[in-house]
Parts: sequence; C-alpha cells; structure tokens
Amino acid sequence: MNASIDVTAPAKLNLSLRVLKRRDDGFHEIESLMVRLPGLHDRLSFRRAEEDGFTCNREGLPLDESNLVIKALSVFRRETRMSTPLAIHLEKVVPHGAGLGGGSSDAAATLSALDRIHGTGLGHDRLCRMAAEIGSDVPFFLGSSVARVGGRGERVEQAADLPRIPVLLLKPDFGVSTPDAYKGWKDSKELPGVSYGAQHFEWGELVNDLERPVFQKHLFLAEMKMWLLGREGVEGALMSGSGSTMFALVDRPERADEVVEAARNELDPKLWAWMGELGG
Repeated sequence: MNASIDVTAPAKLNLSLRVLKRRDDGFHEIESLMVRLPGLHDRLSFRRAEEDGFTCNREGLPLDESNLVIKALSVFRRETRMSTPLAIHLEKVVPHGAGLGGGSSDAAATLSALDRIHGTGLGHDRLCRMAAEIGSDVPFFLGSSVARVGGRGERVEQAADLPRIPVLLLKPDFGVSTPDAYKGWKDSKELPGVSYGAQHFEWGELVNDLERPVFQKHLFLAEMKMWLLGREGVEGALMSGSGSTMFALVDRPERADEVVEAARNELDPKLWAWMGELGG
C-alpha cells in the first residue's frame, strides 16, 4: 500500500447541455458535450494516519459526507472493505456552486487515488459504477478529457478533440443550486432580449437549456451573457452547467485580458476570472 499520494482534480465546462426530460427516478435525462480544464484544478493529498481526518483550505466548505470527497471515501470502503485510516487534505481552487464540476471532480480524483493507494485495481468500469452512485457528473472525470455525456450523466463516450481555443471564465460572488436549476427547467420561460439559441462552430455548438430557469432567477447572469456576446473578439458565450460561471470563447489569448478588465469595470469589480484554453 502506498503511504501517500497527491492528485489534481480539474474543472469542466459544459459546451452544450440539453435537458430532454425528467426521469422516473427524479433525475433528468441530458445530452452534453463536456470538456475538462486541466489548467484549473483542485489538489488533494492522501496520507496514511493513525485516524481519519479531512481538512480543507477553504472555510465554510462542509467536511462531512455532504462533501463528495467523503462520500467517495465511504462508497470505496463499502465496495472494497478497505478501511486504512487516512488524512485527506483538499486544496480548493475551483469555485463552489459555479457549474464547473469541482465537487464531482474531487470525488472522481478520490476514487482513483484510493484505488492506487490500496492497489485494488478496480478497473474503469467498476470505478465508473461507483462514481455514478456518488453524483451525476462524477463518471465524466474518470474518462477522456472531451466526452459526450448522456442519461443522467452516467453514459460517457469519448468525443473528438477540440481545436485550441482561448477561453475565459467569469463568476460573480454567488453560486447557483443545481437541484433548483433542474427543478425550474420544465416551466421556465425565456427573458425578452436574451439570446438562448445554439451558437454554431465547426466542432459543435454552444447551448444550455438550464439558462432559462437560472436566468429567470439571476438576471445578472443573463446580463453578463449578453454583455459578453456584444464584446469585440468574443466568438461565443454561455453559462456552464447550472451556473453561476459564464464563459466566453475569444479570438486570441490577449483578448481575454481585455474582456476581464472591462467586465470588472462595467459589470462587477469582484468578478472571479480565469483564462486558459480549450483543446490542443
């Protein structure tokens, strides 16, 4: 058994998210094109210890089983009957309640790390079954970096690599509840003057059916999207997942700096921002 291990847990973007129907099990049937952002990630460390412990650099984040790291640990131990005490530390970088899959990625990274620490060799399929039990987005983080995701998130198929595209992320200081976003989907209406239609590219499209319910409740996010679409050099803009992160594809990396500066001047000086690339 390995005494210690350190892993990263990357964020994701939903480049497309179609909500098809509410399922009998209470979840929603989706179709989504998802991509990981390896340049934006949390870090987790696992150390053998005298007793279990879980710490996090970010105050206010729950440290019980409502945190998906602990849920992943519980599922792994139940399935493998491994119970070696571990000290786990989560260095949180990906914003919470942002639609970037931070918690799901942490859970997937935990499953992979525990499999390596204990030498259990569970294999991809078994890890994915465990991941699906933990949360709908978790299986995606165990596969390829670009994937088409279906069902409630448990069906993951590798997709073609994306071209290298500069991207910027903007998030206000509030989050969005994923269950609330899906709950409001069926009866949601489009706001006048807001663009919800698919934005087409050679590699696919940008579209998100959860923008309707989320924009109805958080008008600032609709304002952000339309502001981004009106900026020179912005080739597409969308909310990721259930929000509250908005992202924009831009024509060149330097443009991202310009847009972030303008957004903080014109929209909200406290906006969190990240700049990087898709694909490549």
